[in-house]
Amino acid sequence: MSYVDVTPVGRIFNRFTKDTDVLDNEFSQAVQDIISIFATIVGSLILCIIYLPWFAIAVPPLLIMFLLMTGYFQATAREIKRLEAVQRSFVYSWFGESLSGMSTIKAYKSEERFLRTMDKTVDKMNEAYFLVNAGQRYLAINLTILVASLSLIVGLLCCFRVFNIDAASTGLILSYVLQISEYFVYLFRIATQVENQMNSVERLKYYAVNLPQEAPAHVTSAKPPPSWPEYGGIKFKNVSLKYREGLPYALKNMSIEVKPHEKIGICGRTGAGKSTLTACIYRLSEPEGLITIDGVDISKLGLAELRTKLSIIPQDPVLFTGTIRDNLDPFHEHSDDELWDALRRAHLVNESMLDKIKEQTEVNSTMHKFHLLQTVEEDGGNFSLGERQLIALARALVRKTKILILDEATSSVDYETDAKIQDTISHEFANCTILCIAHRLKTIIKYDRIMVLEEGEVEEFDTPLNLFQNENGIFRSMCDVSHITADDFI
Repeated sequence: MSYVDVTPVGRIFNRFTKDTDVLDNEFSQAVQDIISIFATIVGSLILCIIYLPWFAIAVPPLLIMFLLMTGYFQATAREIKRLEAVQRSFVYSWFGESLSGMSTIKAYKSEERFLRTMDKTVDKMNEAYFLVNAGQRYLAINLTILVASLSLIVGLLCCFRVFNIDAASTGLILSYVLQISEYFVYLFRIATQVENQMNSVERLKYYAVNLPQEAPAHVTSAKPPPSWPEYGGIKFKNVSLKYREGLPYALKNMSIEVKPHEKIGICGRTGAGKSTLTACIYRLSEPEGLITIDGVDISKLGLAELRTKLSIIPQDPVLFTGTIRDNLDPFHEHSDDELWDALRRAHLVNESMLDKIKEQTEVNSTMHKFHLLQTVEEDGGNFSLGERQLIALARALVRKTKILILDEATSSVDYETDAKIQDTISHEFANCTILCIAHRLKTIIKYDRIMVLEEGEVEEFDTPLNLFQNENGIFRSMCDVSHITADDFI
């Protein structure tokens, strides 16, 4: 996840657009041209040496001068090409951000400001691109002068009859030498271009080979039994986590124990480490210390074995393009009846109308919004955030795991729907361990215990009523701000 956190999307687009195009199309064609032209030049030089043996003396100095010129040019051109590639990433990144935030930009009437910034990023990219072309022109002019001197030498040798050759042979040699002058310039220009294009190969190779990887998805030697976890007990022992090197610890030396089937509410101020707890359990970032679920050390498990045994309803749920059925059961492991039942229990379809909704088979404007065949647009754009959270709840109901994590899962629904969802969770997940990060304190005051985090440490961990009765505690102060009284705990 540290890679995703620090890598702009434009940098990724650049690899999969321009760099890939260079490698697939431009690079291979340039290499073919080099081989063809090089063979032609070698053949022409051999022909000249056969007719004019003294010409062989001039070839090594000319080649040395060619190499010195191209080396001097390449030292600069290579770095300028890298600068151009970096600046192009900024263009893609800004363009992508502008497209995704178009509605916000229009709402604040900031079109001109974003266009000006876009122009600046394009200009910066073109500054480097102009220098690349200017450098190529510099090389072409110098190579042309050098090749012209080569033609002059051959012409003088022929005209002054240094060697006894006839007029026909003189014409043949001169025609090939004049061709060589063009080919030499083109060859070295293409060769330097190929070396510049190797910058794209270098960037793609880094993405293919050197990117930091997650732990393996499957670890055969530590595969848990199919029934794991049977109870859902979670234990943290001296757990600390920081999202990447150089950042402070988001969790510090946490040691807690959650009993099987226990309902734990998690609260704290912004930045206290509530969501980091979820990152620890899912191993989005590798924590220090020991986390066990039913006595099994999760750090030794494959990520697939671990994550498929957990369910989460996040604050901003992810929906994929397809249908509601695809989003509830992407691997087609459950029947339609189970999926319909999950939609009913998540309060997305009315039980009294369920049979009538099932009869709809044609996808059109009259089809129920939460029919299994209903289309889900990119990122779930045709559903509100609250509706996406309810679909995520239905997805958790389908999976029937022993551990459920709610990351402010009802933050975008009204109080009435929140009450219904909490009622559903208390009944449907009665035999599950629940970790609930609270958006509203009233959501968790009926839970078994409440954990209060402060700056990555557990400050309070007790039953809701005991915490409320501690008038100097953090939880009590949060309840006072939210106007929660002792009657709410009854």
